[in-house]
Order: sequence, then C-alpha cells, then structure tokens
Amino acid sequence: MVISASLCACVFLLTAVRCHSHVLPRLSFPMGSPGRSLTVFTNDDSYNATTLLLSNDEGTLFVGARDTILSINISQTDMTLKEKLDWSPSEKDFNDCSMKGKLKMDCHNFVRVLQVLNSTHMYACGTFAFSPRCIYINSQTFTMVTGPSGKPEEGRGRCPYDPYQKNSAITVDGELYTGTVSDFRGTRPVISRHLSEGSHVDLKLDDTLGWLEDPTFISSTYIHSEEKVYFFFSEIGKEYDFIDKFTVSRVAQVCTSDVGGQRTLQKRWTTFAKAQLLCQADQELPYNVLQDVISLSPPEGASEDETLFYGIFTSQWRVNLGRSAVCAFSLKDIKKVFTGRYKVLNRDTLKWSTRVQEQMANPGECGLHNASDNTLRFVKDNFLADKSVLPVNQGLTVVSPDKSYSNIAAQRVQGARGKYYTVLYLLTESGFLHKTVLLKKGAHIIEEIQVFHQPQMVKSLLLSVSKGAVLIGSSEGLLSVPVSNCSHYRSCAECVLARDPFCGWDLSQRVCKLITTSQNQLAQDVDEGKVSEQCSSVNLRSRSGQPQNTQTLCPPGEVLSVSLNEVINLQCPEASNLAKCHWERLNSQLSPKIFIQSVNGSLSFVATPSTLGHYLCQAVENGYTQTLIVYHIKQKNNPTILPSSPKITPTSAEAGNKTPFSTPTAPKHTELRPKPEDPSSTVAHKDSPATTTRKSKNFTPLISAEEESSWMNERSGNFKQVDKPTYLQELVVVSVLLALCVSALLTIAFNRFRHVCTSRTIAQTPCSRRDVEKGGSATPQERESLRGHSPRLEKRNGQAPNGQSHIGQAHNGKSSITLSNNMLNGSNGHLPNTPI
Repeated sequence: MVISASLCACVFLLTAVRCHSHVLPRLSFPMGSPGRSLTVFTNDDSYNATTLLLSNDEGTLFVGARDTILSINISQTDMTLKEKLDWSPSEKDFNDCSMKGKLKMDCHNFVRVLQVLNSTHMYACGTFAFSPRCIYINSQTFTMVTGPSGKPEEGRGRCPYDPYQKNSAITVDGELYTGTVSDFRGTRPVISRHLSEGSHVDLKLDDTLGWLEDPTFISSTYIHSEEKVYFFFSEIGKEYDFIDKFTVSRVAQVCTSDVGGQRTLQKRWTTFAKAQLLCQADQELPYNVLQDVISLSPPEGASEDETLFYGIFTSQWRVNLGRSAVCAFSLKDIKKVFTGRYKVLNRDTLKWSTRVQEQMANPGECGLHNASDNTLRFVKDNFLADKSVLPVNQGLTVVSPDKSYSNIAAQRVQGARGKYYTVLYLLTESGFLHKTVLLKKGAHIIEEIQVFHQPQMVKSLLLSVSKGAVLIGSSEGLLSVPVSNCSHYRSCAECVLARDPFCGWDLSQRVCKLITTSQNQLAQDVDEGKVSEQCSSVNLRSRSGQPQNTQTLCPPGEVLSVSLNEVINLQCPEASNLAKCHWERLNSQLSPKIFIQSVNGSLSFVATPSTLGHYLCQAVENGYTQTLIVYHIKQKNNPTILPSSPKITPTSAEAGNKTPFSTPTAPKHTELRPKPEDPSSTVAHKDSPATTTRKSKNFTPLISAEEESSWMNERSGNFKQVDKPTYLQELVVVSVLLALCVSALLTIAFNRFRHVCTSRTIAQTPCSRRDVEKGGSATPQERESLRGHSPRLEKRNGQAPNGQSHIGQAHNGKSSITLSNNMLNGSNGHLPNTPI
C-alpha cells in the first residue's frame, strides 16, 4: 500500500506540470550591434570583478576583484580608473595555501565583502589564500588603514575561505552582518554580527542546534522600520523527511537590537527565525532553489510593508531542468508568517511537527534578550515558521522555459501618464540581459542584449538609478548597459509597440525620447501597445525628411528585372521577434501551388508572365499591420551582349537558400535581399539566421490596391533598378541556330511545293514512269482528276500482299484505280496530285 501511494504521488507530481507559454524578447541585440551601445572596462592587472559597491552619490563605483580593489569614475559616459589598491597574499601565504592541497589559482585574494562602514571608511574582506582577512579603507585617500588592533583583522566568520562559496554581507550603523561559513572545510554555516561597540556584542547562531542545514547564502537586506536584517538562502529542508535532500528556499530574520540572553543563549541570537519561500504555481512542482534576490522599495508615500522581494528560482526536479522562474514576495506576507505558528523539533526522533499547545512567546520578536530562561529555551526550539511565504498574487511573475537566469535587478519607473511600472533586469547564464516590464497580462520582455561572448558565472549585478545604467561584474571585466534605448525607435508605431515605460513619442519633434517628469504627455501605451490609438493623428516624418501619413504611403520599392523561368527568392526584413510576416500581391492571391513562403519569411516562385508585378512584405504585431518592403518584378527587355562571365551582384542567390523547383528547362535562381541599412534607408539588411537583430527602421501600414497602383505610377522613379546576371551571348547563339533551322525548313518546303506544282501538269497514267515521260495519253478519269474533281480515296488495310496499294471505290461508283509502287516511290510515299 505504501509503494502504491508513493507511486501515485509521483505520477500526480509528473502529470501536474504544465507547459508555460514562451515569452520571447521583442528585440535582440547581439554583441557589437550598433543598435545597442555598451561600455566595457578592463584592466590588465585586475581579474574577477566579484563585488560591486556604489558610493552615496553614485558617481564612483568600487570594485572588489582578485588581489585588488578599484575605484572607477562612472559620472561620465566612459568608465575611467581613479585609484587602485593592491591587496595580494605574500609568497609565504601562497606556499601555505598549496600545502593545504589547494590550487595556486585559487590561493589569490578574492574580495568577497566590500561595504561602506561610515562617512570616512569602508570595510573589505577577502579569501586571502584560504585564510580570510579584513581591512579598513580610507574613502578619501583610498588607502589601507589598520584597525584597532593595528594589523589586518582575521576574517573568520565574515568571509568564506573558498572563493567559489557564496556569502552575503551588509552593514547597519557601523556593524557588519554576514552569512557565511566559519571553517576551512565549509561545513559550519553561521549568521553573525561583527564590529559591535558599546552595549552591543558580537552575536552568532549556535550551530549545534541545527538552525541551519547546509545553506547557500544569497543576499541580505535591512528594513529600517522593522529594525531587522533579513537573510535569503537555500538549504536542505529537514522537515520534509520523506524526500532525501530536498532543497528549500528560506528567509530568516534577526533584530539589530538583539544582544543575546543573560544565561541562556549568551552571545547567541534570541530573535532568529526562518520560514520557507514557496515559488510555485497551481498544480506544478515548486521552483525550490534560490539563485538571487533583490528588494524593491515601495512608492513614495506608501507603507514599508509594500516592500517587494524579487527572487530568481530554479528547480532540482528533472521536469523543470533548465527553467527559471521569478517570484515576488511582500514584506507584509513575510511578517504575517513570522507572527503565526511555529514547528517544533523532537530532539530524540529529529522529527518536525506543528506545535498545537499555546506558545510561551512569539519567536522572532525583538526584545527577547531580557526574557526568562524558559522563554528563551522555547525560542531556541521553535524557530521554523509553520506556514510558507506565498508569492504575490499566488503565482509566478516570470517564467523562462529555456533560459536559466542567474542575477536580477529591479526598479520602479514612472510612465508617460504618471503610472508606475516595475522593470526587471534579468541576466541569463548564456550571457544575455533581458529587460522586462511587468504588466497585468504578464511579463513583456522589451529587449535582450548580449553582454558576454561566452557563458560565465557572473558574481555581481548592480543598478544605478541616477546614472541610468546596469553594472555587471564578471571575469571578463566590468560592463555598463544603459537602461533605455529610445533613439533606436524611428517612428511612432515602433515607439508605441516597444511598450517601454522609459520611452514615448514626441508629437512635435517626431522623435522617440526618454520620458521625464516635465514631459509626461508623450505618446505611449505600455499596457496595451495600441498604435492606432496613439499614432492615429500623427503625421510621421521619416529620417529622410519626407512626410508620411500613417495610413497612406509605403516604403520605396526594389525593382527586379528577371528572365522567364527564373526562380525568384524575395527576402523580407524582420520587424521584431513578435511580428508575424506574410506576403501580399496586389489584385491577386498567392497560391501555395505556385508560391512557397519559408519559415524565415522569404517568398520563392518561378518567374512567369502571370507572376510578374508588385509584392509587399508585411508584418502584423499586436493588431497593427506594417509594410516593410515592396518589390516590383518585371521581365528583362532590350538585352545587350555582355562578357561571357556575368558579374555576380549582392542580390544573387546564396547556396543555402535554394528552392527545389521542377521546370521544363533548368531555371536560374534569383534571390533579392533588402540592401544594407544606411541612415536614409527604411529597410534594414537581413542578417544571418544565427542572430535576430533589429532590421526595419520605418513602420507603415498596407495600402489598398487602388492607392498602391496610383502610388506606383507616381513614384516609379523611386524604385531601384537591381542589376541581374544575364546570358545574352548564349541567347544570341541559340537565336542564330534557330534562324538557320527555320531557313532550311522553308527551303525544303519551297522545293517540295514547286515539285508538286510541276507534277500537276504531267498526265498521270497507270503505266510506267518512262511512258509518262514520253507523253502518253490520259484516260477520261485522269483528265477529270486534273480539273480538280479527283474522287476521295480511302485506304484499306494498308499495302496489298503483292506490294501494291489498293484504293477503294469512290462514292460516285466509279471503278477503283491501282497505282504502281514506282509512282509512290517517285513522289516520296505520297499520293500523286496531293500537295504536302
């Protein structure tokens, strides 16, 4: 029965998994794309930018790297190095590290803690050859100073030994709160407080109580109104004893006013409590492994209970392998769970159960350091909340079926109508940054930007709101990505379809620009992206200076001169990853028997008189139709003789785009691609299918057939003639041979006709050919035949057995006539008096 129940439970879990719809980024910018600029900072002597810290004015970025700490000026467009502080182990430290069995490359000093301590000093800790150390740094002179002991402090419990182990650290009122491990092997996790002064003492968890179970610390944050520090981490969930090594995500809290107990829990936390973070949708397996967490402060004037924590979660289950989910948790829900019931651990059986008796105290409540020993013993055994913290709206904020997110940043942005939107910056393990806006209907990925050539582990991601940049630290160096890219959108339709809360269309200047508090009436629709409502009254003007109405004009076309029976391949530029491309032909339907529309948007067909004319490539996005390019296919005329080797133009067919067609003669393959983009062009060059870059620059709707015909006549001069490879020399040779053959046939026919006319003047008798030449007399029947009254002959059974042909009787009853074989041979097998 137990096996059957377990089997049913497993089947239910597997069948409960639902497939989420794939959220595609609207635009994609590969590395080095001119449509998205990046600022990269590298230093020859600095590697592994693992820790980032912004100054209070956000004009200086402090970077904790390998053996160095850098001070970088980010107040300008480019990042420039201000100061560099070397902090590397000595040769003896390297030798001692190697004696411990560690690789030399791991024995460097990796700075893992970098915090502002006060107005004049910073505090830094590093792994320092698997012997952690901490130093003070003068913020003004950017020099290393000694602490109260006069020498570098030991970093045990403040920084990990291993550079690959995760940790968290935060300073509050000059005190350092850390979550890390306190031993060389990394088996003793600890949440502790350091640098305490006065009545405060350094505190830590009693690791013998099992308060932490092999945790991986992710992040920590301070809530001023609560006077609490919250730690986020993942660990083994011992309460789920029916699953071996089941990972759960946690949030834990400690009060900054805690000073430990007087007798029980001396120099130990009396306010420690933890709860589970449950990132799970209905009828799905949970995303249980926490990767990164960021806090987002509430809007101005709102309660601090509205603070949100956005976390990236992955799953240890095979069915969710390679997926990521983003869940949001509110401070109000976290507080509610911590004020509820708690589980109790049976020390004899090591089993967790929900406490049903009345609680002696509320675990996690501040001020318990003055409580009685019985109360502290109760708190000591009841530190795990009974209920889990559920995500906001009871669902997942973002789901990525095929991308693994590693880091997150968030900010609140005010749109054109004063409405606030939440924008997330999600970094994938493959090296792409996803800029995502959260809407009521779901997440919308505005764009993805490739920031690394090769996938790598990113150590830190930081958002500078005042500078409008996302700062990323990795082994390749430091990168700065602007949060907005409004100038990339060249028309009102593009600007509105982007649904970017940073950008709006200026009706007077006809440009997509960054929204400020003084310019909040720009055309924008982040929630719906309705172009017709925002741009219906806008008289668009292209970058070339030509006015355009949103519903009348198409982009300039391309003229393609082809020969009949050629295979034509028309390429369509991409508008966005969300647009659906299709082809239109004026006053005609595109029959699938004649036209082939490929998955990449190209159109292939054979050039015939019926397939010549205009072709329009259109893209439909969010109910808005835009014409991307117009082709005019016409037949070649007035051919001239060219050299034997035709010049191959950029519009010639590529080997990878051949379309299988079967025609009576071997057709030539013609492919027309949009020309490469230039500042005045409205059509962008189509790149390799390996990248999905932004192509089109002007969005215009499809026009009617009558308007298109009139427009084509008026603007025929705007079509660009595309040179095509010709075979005129071969055509001339074939024409000459054809003329010679026709002349020979005409000559033979003329000779036959003259011979027949001559034979009509000679008397035809049943005698031999010699008698005819001697002018023998003709019978009455033969004379009648010469006058044009020859009886209708009827062939019977072919030739007679004696070699003669029998002619049947005429309808007038006259006797049959027998002709000799000699006469048949003399007239090439045809009857006498019968012209060819």
